[in-house]
Amino acid sequence: MSAVPHSGKASVPALMNDWIDAHFDEQVALLQRLVAIPTDTPPGDTAPHAEAVAHLVEDLGWEVERHAVPQADVQAYGMRSITNLIVRRRYSADGFVVALNAHGDVVPPGEGWTHDPYGGEVADGRLYGRASAVSKSDFTTYLHAVRALEAARVPLRGAVELHFTYDEEFGGLKGPGWLLSRGTTRPDYVVCASFSHAVVIAHNGCLQFEVTVRGKAAHGSAPKTGHDALFAANQILTEIYRRAARLDEIHSGVPGITNPTMIVGRIDGGTNTNVVPGTVTLKMDRRMIPEEDPAKVEVEVRGFIQQAVADLPGISVEVRRLLFARALKPLPGHERLVESLQHHAKAVFGEDIPAVGTPLYADARLYAEHSIPVVMYGAGPRTVQESCAKQADEHVLLSDLRGATKVVAGLLADFLS
Repeated sequence: MSAVPHSGKASVPALMNDWIDAHFDEQVALLQRLVAIPTDTPPGDTAPHAEAVAHLVEDLGWEVERHAVPQADVQAYGMRSITNLIVRRRYSADGFVVALNAHGDVVPPGEGWTHDPYGGEVADGRLYGRASAVSKSDFTTYLHAVRALEAARVPLRGAVELHFTYDEEFGGLKGPGWLLSRGTTRPDYVVCASFSHAVVIAHNGCLQFEVTVRGKAAHGSAPKTGHDALFAANQILTEIYRRAARLDEIHSGVPGITNPTMIVGRIDGGTNTNVVPGTVTLKMDRRMIPEEDPAKVEVEVRGFIQQAVADLPGISVEVRRLLFARALKPLPGHERLVESLQHHAKAVFGEDIPAVGTPLYADARLYAEHSIPVVMYGAGPRTVQESCAKQADEHVLLSDLRGATKVVAGLLADFLS
């Protein structure tokens, strides 16, 4: 297989591009419908969105597999409902199986919006709404790329699968991880939704912990009769941020990835203003560059947390792991995906796009953990900040949406025609 089109196939991209242009208003309307259905996580009640997507796909005459995660597992996981979807388009018994994965779960909108986060408003060439950039946009990118491929009416081999999953924000273990571990799917190549105009070939890993500091509550008028959990938590905070500053000295060799990071994202504790806090809980996030060993990082974090309060009487600390996400590292075969995407992006956007890493973590790693070559590409912005992804007024440029759909269609033609 050649990753770029042969001269005899030169008309195929043009046919697909014409189809995408002719159906672009339909694609925008579809994205507006997807944005209008909340999938905020928490609370994580995402099955209604999946069912709506399934009906939209079935209206095309395509079959959709609904893979509902058992309710008891979902609730223990901290969400309300998860139904992952697989759409399989089989063209022949031989050839490659290429999967396209986008996630429908999102963080809540938060404050500061000047556009309705569920309105899908179009203004100044942008479509606004929560998940318009990450990654309900790529539900439409991938769906319309497949439709354009089939509309070109050229002989096809192999198969394409659409994986619409609903557990990226909690780590993907009940999304792609759940499907892969059950043997529900085993593609040869994967493209996952992205948040970058480039082709993403690597991403950081992530460890998240819940640190519970326990002391003894006491009346505010007699604080020395208790053991102040907040004072102890402050010792831990000081050590976390002292070590976080030192992480700036560690550098990754992957373009697009700089250094490890560590933050505390949430603090809860205490009962009242006049009571010495008996319990304080911290939630922390430690991002790991691809070169780091996750097991060693975890041992280090647990060790310095315990050591920070070792000399404080009456204080105990429990460290519970919330998330263990390995870094994505390129696998042999990923270069075919990169070459094809870069070739078509050059033709569509008129510019060279790089192959880089990202400091975020994503579901792509779960496919790599099953030895499947994977990259990330979709209707993403040049930077996360540009799209306001996970911030107020998140949006996608309609020109990027249209262009990325053409690029992905081109890749599918390279691998399947």
